[in-house]
Amino acid sequence: MPTRGHLLPHEPITTIDEYFATDTGGLGVARAQEIGPAATIELIQRSGLRGRGGGGFPTGQKWSGVANQDATRRYLVCNGAEGEPGTFKDRALMRCNPYQLVEGVIIAAFALGAVEAYIAMKSHFTRELDAVTRAVQEMQQAGICSDCTVNIVGGPDEYLFGEEKALLEVIEGGDPLPRLLPPYEHGLFATAPQTGWEGRGTHRSQGAESNPTVVNNVETLSNVPHILARGADWFRSLGTAESPGTQVCTVVGDVAAPGVGEIELGTPLRDVLRDVGGGMREGRSFKAAFSGVANPVVTQEYLDVPVSYEGFEAIGSGMGAGGFIVFDDSACMVEVARMFSRFLWVESCGQCPACKRGSAEITARLEQIESGDGTADDVAEIAGWLDKVTDGNRCYLAVEEQVLVASSVRAFADEFEEHLRLGRCPRPRDIPFPKIVDLADRTAVYDPRVPLKQPDWTYA
Repeated sequence: MPTRGHLLPHEPITTIDEYFATDTGGLGVARAQEIGPAATIELIQRSGLRGRGGGGFPTGQKWSGVANQDATRRYLVCNGAEGEPGTFKDRALMRCNPYQLVEGVIIAAFALGAVEAYIAMKSHFTRELDAVTRAVQEMQQAGICSDCTVNIVGGPDEYLFGEEKALLEVIEGGDPLPRLLPPYEHGLFATAPQTGWEGRGTHRSQGAESNPTVVNNVETLSNVPHILARGADWFRSLGTAESPGTQVCTVVGDVAAPGVGEIELGTPLRDVLRDVGGGMREGRSFKAAFSGVANPVVTQEYLDVPVSYEGFEAIGSGMGAGGFIVFDDSACMVEVARMFSRFLWVESCGQCPACKRGSAEITARLEQIESGDGTADDVAEIAGWLDKVTDGNRCYLAVEEQVLVASSVRAFADEFEEHLRLGRCPRPRDIPFPKIVDLADRTAVYDPRVPLKQPDWTYA
């Protein structure tokens, strides 16, 4: 069964009275107001909380950097636009306890001196939107966020909506096209100019203002009220020295029982796949796992890697957002590389020509090899484009293409050679793309539209 912890309750919390009846409900914001903004940030720094959106950046350091800027207006944004393949943990958190998220948002906005806070998620996350909206309204009625305006924004289904610079564009009413500068330099409703991007004016800000903005994801902010209520030492008693706390993990793919569960950081990946995903399917063995589509592949020899930032870094990969896509010995890794590459090519916004063209060329060559029509020249062309695909990249998507495909070609060179030698795929099998629509009762529902999406973001 999935592990339950302070973030994932045994039963969903659906009213504010149920939340206040928990050990920590409402105590975090009271503690923050008692000690003040500076001490609140210092407490988060001492806890060692790191961003759970994939990058793992120290949360207190991010807050401090924005709070200490000389700015007229600061903003807080919660990134709930969860679109990483193989990941469902933020939606699980918003479903089971939206109140801890809203309390975390209120605390962070207070600590930063933010004029407003925004919670952004995809418009089709209707269940999550309803839950978070209800939590905000009940918090307001209880007088907990009466002096903090919390706005809820629905956005498009595009993958780049989850990129923090593109997220700000959507909140401002634009398309999910990543800006040049990061949010702490050019935040929400900023009027200061950006080189290579047109700064837009707004009635909310007068003159040339950068409006530094903190963007944290759902799981990061959900941890905040627990740390304020229980203390930094309590949080550091969980996990490892470099990766304190717990991680809400998703495990899908070729596993017996896909699921979401909370694990203590430092737990071996093998145990996470067993406890959260039910282990491998009967008669099958582990071949590979990807932490979303942002990091190099994890192969069988690293199955016991500790699930922590430093653990995955030590094997040349990354923990990402704790979403693991698992493949067994029946999977063709050329096909896996092809479908991931196609996803990234389609979802690339086209602002950086090397990214859009490079991912297109890599995908085309992988398709040739997978179909049995590939040659050694295709492998060489893939290598050449992998060197160039990140030229001038504005966001991380091109790097994802580079590291994911390169690691797959390197780790499974024998399978690429098999395709070239046989002129066909030796492991033909339908592999669904793991973009999760829903995950409940140990069943993952994937979006069937992914193969139909075109590079201009329309559907065939």
